[in-house]
Amino acid sequence: MAVTSDPFRTQLDALAARARLRRLAPRAGHDFASNDYLGLAHDPVVARAVAEAIARGVPIGSGGSRLLRGNAPEHEALEARAAALFGSEAALFMANGFLANGAILAGLPGPGDLIVADALIHASAHDGMKLGRARHVLAAHGDAQAFDDAIRRWRAEGGTGRPWIVAETLYSMDGDRAPVDDLAAVAARHEAMLVLDEAHATAVHGPGGRGLAAHLEGLPHVVMLHTCGKGLGVEGALVTGARPAIELLVNRGRGFVFSTAPSPLMAVAVQAALERMLAADAERAALAALVDHAGNAICASLDLPPPRSQILPIVLGDDARTMRVAEALQAAGFDVRGIRPPTVPRGTARLRISLTLNVTAPIVDALGEALRTALAEVPA
Repeated sequence: MAVTSDPFRTQLDALAARARLRRLAPRAGHDFASNDYLGLAHDPVVARAVAEAIARGVPIGSGGSRLLRGNAPEHEALEARAAALFGSEAALFMANGFLANGAILAGLPGPGDLIVADALIHASAHDGMKLGRARHVLAAHGDAQAFDDAIRRWRAEGGTGRPWIVAETLYSMDGDRAPVDDLAAVAARHEAMLVLDEAHATAVHGPGGRGLAAHLEGLPHVVMLHTCGKGLGVEGALVTGARPAIELLVNRGRGFVFSTAPSPLMAVAVQAALERMLAADAERAALAALVDHAGNAICASLDLPPPRSQILPIVLGDDARTMRVAEALQAAGFDVRGIRPPTVPRGTARLRISLTLNVTAPIVDALGEALRTALAEVPA
């Protein structure tokens, strides 16, 4: 039978009709979209470390997976430093956080185990759970009791494996924090493994930027993920935990086993960024002040609660209106992006305002004025 239409175009047209079509756009305007919270992506200390590595002959490419010839001294030096810095037994460097999350949840839990994940956990965790061998369920967002209840139900139904509790410490679309200590208590009560994704907290929160769950690092039942492409301003991801867990990832983390290793130069960059992170108290204070300023310049005038972190969501609900308001802000010189389902739940489309040290308080003031104008000109 002859094909009478382009199935790909049909799907694209359907997305466009629902205001869900996504396109790549160049960088333009003041940065309210990136995750470069401390402005380290252009940090001269990190750049100098990479330049010096190139000068001494560190190769650009790794040449293969880490289990073949891709395991460079720079990777191992980074992992040793990261483990010492975060206070864990071992660390593993991977290409990005998405890959790492998938490797953790597909590779570590066993076939008789149960994964209980926060309902708003990142897409990478969902993909990892689908590929893994363990049963998985979702718990109400930010509700430690819901995690406890899910584990108790599973035990009552005859579950005999090990439970796994999975959450982000700081959620990328709502900017709210997980009840880390309550989740840790649930994990201790049920002898569960606790997997915490510090993606949006690393470098920004905690002592020396070590994250919101820094006090849990080094516990034998805790696995942490520190992505490097956000607050650290570079690229890749570091998984930290007990040495047996890290060694099992080397064997069962398919995204690690079958991927070409990250560039040794990026390992150098990440190690330099970690040192900058430790010395960045002034930058963290400046970002906290900017967040407070945004509470007055943006939230107060819109009758919204103050920001809970450097991530400020303006929930508009309707997909099409969200995108029109975002386009108006972009036209006014502010790089604010609209976020729609499936990235966020249906009916919660939003503007995600990311506060970084790439902008100043007067620019935040100007964004607040532009946002009020755009919301008035694009009615619900």
